[in-house]
Formats: sequence, structure tokens, C-alpha cells
Amino acid sequence: MGLRKLSPAIAIALGMTAIVLAVLTSGLLTINQQVPATGTVTAINLGVYSDSGCTTTLTAVNFGNIAPGTQVTQTVYLKNTGNVAESSLSMTTNTWSPANAGTYLTLTWSPTSSSLAVGASTSATLTLAASSGAGALSTFSFNIVFTGSQ
Repeated sequence: MGLRKLSPAIAIALGMTAIVLAVLTSGLLTINQQVPATGTVTAINLGVYSDSGCTTTLTAVNFGNIAPGTQVTQTVYLKNTGNVAESSLSMTTNTWSPANAGTYLTLTWSPTSSSLAVGASTSATLTLAASSGAGALSTFSFNIVFTGSQ
């Protein structure tokens, strides 16, 4: 007996079925990798604290483990330790390690106030978001710089 050839319609139907099954099962085959996070804090004309009473100086923010495609938040407290009002507050990052970590991770913040009188304080929520490609990282670190301007 010889082998029978499949008709083109059957071959196409089998191919389409294989593609549909592959797409449907690909969502079931995912792997999550958690990424530990650390960082240091630098403040210019500001005190950065871990408590709302601004009594415990914050020297590092530990975001813990963050899985790719997720985000974590931390609350910090900023206090104007200078002798003039701060009319503008800002936050930046630097010294990412590894150097490409900033490609996969984004830090944003939302302070409750954009300015501070002398001696005044405000809370700020830091949000670290990891892109879906963050699984390429195993560990990372970066500096968070808070700045108060007159």
C-alpha cells in the first residue's frame, strides 16, 4: 500500500488547528521570576524619613521582590530641613546597576505636596514598575535622588 496524499484543504485545516492550539496553550506555559530590589536615597535640602513623624532617617528603600509585569510601592516622607521654603520638589534616579536595569524598571513618585515651607513635611509614594522583560535581571540597585529647589 502506498501513502495517500492529503488534500490541500485538509493540510490547511490541520495547520490552522495546530496554530490555534499553540496560541491557546502558550498562556498556560509561563514562568514568573522575582527580582530583589535595593536602592539608596540621597536628598538635597531635604530630610527623607521612613515615618510620618520624620524621626527615622531613611537611608535605603527596599522594594523587596518584584515580578516582571508588576509594580510595588513604598511610602517615604520628605521634610524641608533648610531655612528657606522649597517651591519645587523633584525625584530622579541614577547609578543603575546593572547599567541596563533602567531599561526594564521605572521609578515614579507622587508627592502629596509639590512645595514645602521651612520645617514642613509631606508624604510621597514611590512606585517601581518592572516591565515584562525584567526577568532578564536577577538583582539590581540604583540611587534615588530627591531635590528641593527654591
